[in-house]
Amino acid sequence: MKYIQLILLFVTCYLTISCNTQPNKKITNSKDYNQYLEMTSKSDLPKITSDYNFWKNKLSKTPNQYPYYAKLAAANSKKFQSTGNINDLKEAEKNLIIANEKTNYNNAGYLRSLARNFISQHRFKEALDLLTKAEYNGENLQRTHLMLVDVYVELGNYEKVSEYLSKVKNFKDFDYLIRLSKYNDHLGNLEKAIAYLEMSLKIAKSSKKNSLIQWNYTNLADYYGHAGRIKDSYNSYLKALAINPNDSYAKKGIAWIVFSYERNPKEALRILNTVTKENASPDYHLLKSEIADYVGDKVEKKHQIDSYWSKAKNTKYGVMYHKYDVLLLSEAQNDKAIVLAKQEVEERPTAQSYDLLAWAYFNNGQKEKALAIVDQHVIEKTFEPEALLHAALIFKANGKIPMAVTLKKELLGAVYELGPNVEAEINNI
Repeated sequence: MKYIQLILLFVTCYLTISCNTQPNKKITNSKDYNQYLEMTSKSDLPKITSDYNFWKNKLSKTPNQYPYYAKLAAANSKKFQSTGNINDLKEAEKNLIIANEKTNYNNAGYLRSLARNFISQHRFKEALDLLTKAEYNGENLQRTHLMLVDVYVELGNYEKVSEYLSKVKNFKDFDYLIRLSKYNDHLGNLEKAIAYLEMSLKIAKSSKKNSLIQWNYTNLADYYGHAGRIKDSYNSYLKALAINPNDSYAKKGIAWIVFSYERNPKEALRILNTVTKENASPDYHLLKSEIADYVGDKVEKKHQIDSYWSKAKNTKYGVMYHKYDVLLLSEAQNDKAIVLAKQEVEERPTAQSYDLLAWAYFNNGQKEKALAIVDQHVIEKTFEPEALLHAALIFKANGKIPMAVTLKKELLGAVYELGPNVEAEINNI
């Protein structure tokens, strides 16, 4: 009877995809998104740069005005969100540290801002320390408690997540609903996760804050994709782009639909090539390498992986891309993958981190260690298809064929999310 709960929830999450996915059915139209594939006059970068210069000039004239450092950091953060340039995120960190030092780490707002920066850098334990100080400070506890939900989700402490969600419970509050949605997604309650995001979208629209509406659409698009509602996912990405034509994440989402659902690698690559002109994030190269692998272009695949490494090796990224590093190193059977995966487990003891460690051990010939980790820390702890694919392969290698086959049946329904490259691998389980 072991694993029954896992299988039932996994079936619930991915049954729609299994039944409805038609890889050759075209639902996108390039006429819908072509207008967004180049940087446009609607780009917010000029305004962000103008704001940054404004506060920089004010600070140079009145260097004792420490609030200006927080203003500079806000502009840095917005620029990072738009361009993916790590220098902007680190510059924001530097300015926020100065603002906190000037106030002896006794301003809850500045503590939260620095914690938010650390969350972006995947420095979750450091963010927790700052938020603990902010909670003790007591200023605007609602904001602090909401951020504590974020951090405890990332650290895998779901008892604390539940505790702090109860402190901020308000079904008319946007910030509460989006966190409740994420928590339900973790629990495998995808329908509830979508319902809560649809509720938050109504609130975002009533607030008329475009940044909230845009964020809501992209996250809804992701969840719709997980649920097999590909057309809804596509339309939500388009709505996000209508608000911000330079939303790189939404463009990547459309590229994924074109690649994984419609199996049109050429068009997906065309979209991604425009994204990488405007956004420096290393992970876009990994999707390009996946597409190259799909069409059998080994040279291009290597080129894109090399491009990823050339960016990700920048020490300013810290641990932000450790997950991808572990996966690539595991594929290359490099034992450094185990070292990095252990660091991830230490810093972020979630089921996903343990999955990385199991996968690193498995690819380095230690299948029994991998199995022990999967049994103890992955199965029934997460419903992410990637982790369950790794589990199925580890089960098979260790002779647990019935469990591998059971997972295989469900994984075939998650091919859209996992990508077409794994379809043959799943069939061979």
